[in-house]
Order: sequence, then structure tokens, then C-alpha cells
Amino acid sequence: MSQRIFVSIASYCDAVLPFTLQRAVETAAQPQRLHFGIVDQSPPGSARSVAPAPARTSHVQVPQQDARGPCWARALAMSLHDGEDWFLQLDSHMDFDADWDRRLMEQALALGAPARPLVISSYPGAFALEQGRAVRRATTTGVLVQVLKPEAAFAPDHPVLPFHAVPVESTQALPAIHVGAGCLFAPGRITQDVPYDPWLYFHGEEQALALRLYTRGWDLFHMPALPVYHLYNEPGGSAPARPLHWDETQDAGRSHGWWELEQRARARLSALVDGADLGVYGLGRERSLADFAAFSGIDYANRRLAPRAFAPGR
Repeated sequence: MSQRIFVSIASYCDAVLPFTLQRAVETAAQPQRLHFGIVDQSPPGSARSVAPAPARTSHVQVPQQDARGPCWARALAMSLHDGEDWFLQLDSHMDFDADWDRRLMEQALALGAPARPLVISSYPGAFALEQGRAVRRATTTGVLVQVLKPEAAFAPDHPVLPFHAVPVESTQALPAIHVGAGCLFAPGRITQDVPYDPWLYFHGEEQALALRLYTRGWDLFHMPALPVYHLYNEPGGSAPARPLHWDETQDAGRSHGWWELEQRARARLSALVDGADLGVYGLGRERSLADFAAFSGIDYANRRLAPRAFAPGR
């Protein structure tokens, strides 16, 4: 299996990025087939992070004060795609199982890709860094299924909803109602069919992407034994401190504060689910919002949530 994979990474002042690149290359079955598109938003003068040989790197450096949020950076990273067969979007603080690239491709092919437009995604299992080494904190060898958190409800002024991943002991891939922006694998044509929306910010980005994919005829899946792990930003953890774009100290001095960007993004998500014409960033015509409501239990038109949207078994 010699197809190429484009790996999109948007990094914000992340000291773990070099670890992520090193581990991705050294654990890959075919590292020479990897092309990393990195948007590194760091202080001027920071060292450029490049994936080790034999992988290829395309790199964009953005001063942290000019960063406009995760979605803007992910859209920029996606634009570096150079015709690769597969697309993998990751966060900049990840670890990997051996042969992760082969396993993702094999699962996608088994589900009918690339002829069938589909996405494999979830919130990955956790790992911690202890003395520079990754220690897994995985909760299952089965499937991490994304569902609404128990307290989820539509707010009066915006449709952003909270999701989490629940372990399900299954050896088969399961249909998904949601995606995780930090671990998303798909045929490479996703970059043309469903380009990332740079006018979103962070909250609600995965809802928008899941809706756009689903209504454009793309099928969503969670796979068993997802071979990618995420370093969650836990207070008091052993990992290097990772600032967030919306931290008060990070936001100081910007011409557009994060809250302004957040408000714009909420309005944009509201426009999307209300059927506004957002061009290539809008909903598709293959399936409707009513179809999504019947499939997922999330009814955006009527702002209602059915019990199955909260249940991993559905």
C-alpha cells in the first residue's frame, strides 16, 4: 500500500509539536509517503518545526499575535494539500501506534473509500508525557463513540452543543453523528469537496463540519482501536504548558480579540443551520437537515435533541 497521506497540523505555541512529528514519522509503516502541512503560530524567532526525513514538510510560520483561531489555521493548513490520496487532520500534541498510517487506510478501504466519500474520526484516547515518554491512558480497545454530553441543550442565542467520546466494546467501525477536528481521516478530495471554513473560530466547528459533510453525501465513522492518541491540556500535568489562543495573556494586544471572533463564529454556525447560502462553506444538497435529525437525533431546525443523540448505542 503506497498511497500518499497529507497530514494537516495547526499548532499554536506548542512545545509538543516536535514530539508529534517525530513520533508520526518513526511509527509510520511508510514514512516516505507522508507530507506534513504545518501552520506554526509561534512568537517571531521561534525554531521552525519540520518532520524528520524521509517525510516531506510544507511549513507556514505565523506570529502568534496574528493568529485568528484554530479554524482559520486549519483552513490554511488544508490549503497546503498537494494532491495526496488521503487527508489526515491532527492536533499538534499527538502520539501514534505502530503502522498507524496503514491501519487508517485499511479501515477506510474496508468501508468503501475512496470511491465512497467517508470520514473516520473521533476524540482519541489520551496519553501523558512522563520524562519525555508517552504513557497511554486509553479507555478502550473498541470504539470511541461521540455523543452529546448529558447536560447538552440548545442555548437561546446560538446552536453550539458539547460532545464527548464514550467507549463502546466493538470490533467493527460504527456510524458517527459527529467528528473530532483533532483526528480526522478521509480521502484527499475532502480538501476540494468540503474545504475548511476559516470564518469559524473553535466552538461549534465540529458541528459545522459534520453537518456539511453529511449533507454533501459523506458518511461518518468511528473505527475500533483508533491508532492515534491525544495529549489533553490537564492542569498540573507533566506536559509542557500549552497556551490557548483565548488565554487572556495571549489575547492582549490583538486587533481582534478572541471573544469577537467567537461571536462571529456563533453567528456563522447559526446561519449555517438555518440554511443560509454560505457557498462552498454551506450545507450540501445530497441530504437535508431533516435527514440529519432523523439520523442523529439532533434537530437543528426545531432546536430539539432526541435521547439517541446522548446514547452511544443509538
